[in-house]
Amino acid sequence: MTETTPYDADRGLFTRQALARLVLCDHAADVADGAAGLVATANDPDTGLGGRVSQAVQLVELAERALASAVIYERERGSSWAEIAQYLGIGPAEAEERFAANLDGWNTAFDIPYRLDDTGRKRVPQLPTAAYDPAWACDRLDTWAGNRLVLVDDERPVSSGLVMAAPEAGDPAAGTAAPTGTHMRSPAQDKAAP
Repeated sequence: MTETTPYDADRGLFTRQALARLVLCDHAADVADGAAGLVATANDPDTGLGGRVSQAVQLVELAERALASAVIYERERGSSWAEIAQYLGIGPAEAEERFAANLDGWNTAFDIPYRLDDTGRKRVPQLPTAAYDPAWACDRLDTWAGNRLVLVDDERPVSSGLVMAAPEAGDPAAGTAAPTGTHMRSPAQDKAAP
């Protein structure tokens, strides 16, 4: 059963590759923010014994989530399991098996965007937030990157590199602007880029 969501129109402007890249950006930002919490030492006296290990474990969990997102992104952009596996230090079949559930969840979320919560009354989105509401994610991640990436000279350091979906012929939304504040490339612009 396919249901519509309030963000379908915005999401329709993005390729699945771009949505996967936004999710990876979002998860990478979480890793960076988690790592930043381990840098400062001023609050060490206030942290219980073993507390920094707890933070480091959480950082590893965030990094594992970012890795799964990177695999999904690479599959969306056409990378083979052999190409992915070489960076994981495992065989292609093992890589495919390791990330099969992540890919299945990603693919299923486009067909079944919601599940009911435990009460059976509230719909819970199945796509990661950055893919579910990409316009919001672009604005948030562009701001995040602009505030932290000192050597990047781009007003929209995240959204400017995303490949947008080509408008469909006869689509009344064809030719409309991208989501608020975003400056993204279309597939035609991507092919024309040097």
